Amino acid sequence: MHSSPTPVLPLLSRRQVLTSAIAASAVAGLAPRIASAAEVIPGREGPKFKFSLAAYSYRSLLQGKGDVPPAMDLLGFIDECAKMQLDGVELTSYYMPEEPTDAYLIGLRAHCFRQGLAVSGTAIRNDFGRSEGEARQRELAHVRRWIDHAAVLHAPMIRIFAGHGQKGDSPEKTHDLMVEGIQQSCDYAAKYGIYLALENHGGVTASSEGLLKLVRDVDSPWLGVNLDTGNFRFGGEPYEQMEDVAKYAVNVQVKVVVKDVDGNPQPMNFPRLKKILTDANYRGFVVLEYEEPGDVPAECRRYVEQMRTDLAL
Repeated sequence: MHSSPTPVLPLLSRRQVLTSAIAASAVAGLAPRIASAAEVIPGREGPKFKFSLAAYSYRSLLQGKGDVPPAMDLLGFIDECAKMQLDGVELTSYYMPEEPTDAYLIGLRAHCFRQGLAVSGTAIRNDFGRSEGEARQRELAHVRRWIDHAAVLHAPMIRIFAGHGQKGDSPEKTHDLMVEGIQQSCDYAAKYGIYLALENHGGVTASSEGLLKLVRDVDSPWLGVNLDTGNFRFGGEPYEQMEDVAKYAVNVQVKVVVKDVDGNPQPMNFPRLKKILTDANYRGFVVLEYEEPGDVPAECRRYVEQMRTDLAL
């Protein structure tokens, strides 16, 4: 186990941020924004996109099978990203040791720096829908450990899941459990300046309405959305749902296939995504997460170039 990093001073809550913004607007003679501005990422001055690649895209190379070792490790993945002239790398936790040491994480961080790459974030598996008990406490402890790891790795953001309801739990109880788990985790992440990005990933978060219901009930400026373009499964037209959540996004993961309202796969409409993110003044990483078959390195290079072209500002 490694020692915890020195915490930063806590910041204002979302509601305190909103109150301060309204007061400042009144002094300046400006009308304050209304509705749900407390949950919207504040202060963005025009769009800016940086490009990254999720290690999950290379999962067929980063995972071994049986006695066959992986064809590549994360150092090799970082080198691949450098060859693509990306701005950053998303170092998915799945391809690290179960309990990575500080030395391991610092090695990854240093290799990224030498290759001129930022760590755009990391991603973990977790389930805040578990009811009270040992299993739930293990989930909460797992997230806290990865907040510690992210601080050592210099990853500014962790992609998290809400989880799934348990048999016998009402939707209301499931919602409360998820909100409580996210809230506790955000309070811990705030000490280290780490953002938690809740992904639209199955269950109640598979629609923009379900996702935002959770986001709005958590009171922390350290929570945002990981907008995954391929994961809206119900709730309406997927691009309209992307519009709903884009202004809350602190990270964007791009799939090259999007399912329409009838569940039919369609090629990603990059120009439409550009408009959605531009209208939301999104400033941050746009991360390719490739999940289709084929020659993964070649396909990733191809789609990185397409992102550069179609999302150019």
